[in-house]
Amino acid sequence: MDYRRLGMTGLEVSRICLGCMSYGDAKRGNHEWTLDEETSRPFIKQALEAGINFFDTANVYSDGTSEEIVGRALKDFGTRDAVVIATKVHGRMRPGPNGAGLSRRSIMAEIDNSLRRLGTDYVDLYQIHRWDPETPIEETLEALHDVVKAGKARYIGASSMYAWQFAKALYLQKAHGWAQFVSMQNHLNLMYREEEREMLPLCRAEGVGVIPWSPLARGKLTRDWDAQSARSGTDGMITRMYTETEAADRKVVEAVAQVAQRLGVPRAQVALAWLLGKSEVTAPIVGATRQAHLSDAVAALAVKLSAADVAELEAAYVPHAVAGHG
Repeated sequence: MDYRRLGMTGLEVSRICLGCMSYGDAKRGNHEWTLDEETSRPFIKQALEAGINFFDTANVYSDGTSEEIVGRALKDFGTRDAVVIATKVHGRMRPGPNGAGLSRRSIMAEIDNSLRRLGTDYVDLYQIHRWDPETPIEETLEALHDVVKAGKARYIGASSMYAWQFAKALYLQKAHGWAQFVSMQNHLNLMYREEEREMLPLCRAEGVGVIPWSPLARGKLTRDWDAQSARSGTDGMITRMYTETEAADRKVVEAVAQVAQRLGVPRAQVALAWLLGKSEVTAPIVGATRQAHLSDAVAALAVKLSAADVAELEAAYVPHAVAGHG
C-alpha cells in the first residue's frame, strides 16, 4: 500500500480509502442495497489487511448504522491509532426543524452522535457533506473550528459544492483564524470530469487534498453499459447523474474496456489508475461489496497508463451538467 499526506497536513492516509456507505441496515435510510453487519465486517478486515488505513462514512448513511458497523469492526480488527476515520454531517437525521443542515446546533449535536455510534473519542476528519444555503457559512465554519478545538475532530473537510463556495469558505477561515478545510470530497471520475474546470485547480493552489467519491461512476465504468447490478436498480443517483449524456458516456465505458483489454487488467483498475494519476487526488473513495472490488482497487496502484492510454480514455468526454452538489 502507498500512503500520502492529506493536503498540507501531516496526516498520512492510504491511497485507497474504503467508502462505507455500502455497510448499514437496509431497513433504515434509503439504501436498499446495503450489506448488514455480518456481511460487512469481512470487507473492513480485508481493507485493513491490505494496508488501507482510511475509512469514510457519514451520519446519514443508513440512519447512522453505517457508523455503528464501522466503529465496531475497526475496534475489533485494528487499533484506534492505526486508522483514519472520516465521517460527515449535513444530511437529515430526523424529521422536523433542526433535523438536518449545518447550523451550530446541528453540528454540535451530530458530532457527539457520530462519536457515540463510532465508539471513539474523536474522528480524524469531520466533513460537511454538502453546502447549506439556509445557514450563514460563518456560523458553520466557527462551529467546526470549535469542534476541532474541543478535540472531537483532528481535521475538517468539505464535500461537493461550487468552487466559488469553497473559495469563500477558505477565505473566511483564514480571515478569522479558524481551522481550515484540508480536504475536498467531490464527484470525479472518467464519466464526470467537470471538477477539472475550477475545483481541482483551486485545491491544487490551496494545498487541499482531493478524495473523490464515486470514482467508478456507481460501477458503470466497470462493466458493459447495459449490465445491471443489485445496486443499479435502486440507486436513484445513477439515473440523475448518468443518463443525459448517455451516448458519449457509453463511448467512455467502451474506451475503458478497450484499454483494460490491451493492458490485461480489469476495467476497475484502469478507471482508478486514471484518477490516481492526477496530482491533486490523494485517495479515491472506493466502495466494496465483493472481495474483488478491494483487490482491484489496491492493484490499481501498480497500473501505469501511458499518455496514449489517457488520451484514449478521455477522448469521448463531453461537458456534463453539474451533478452531485445537492
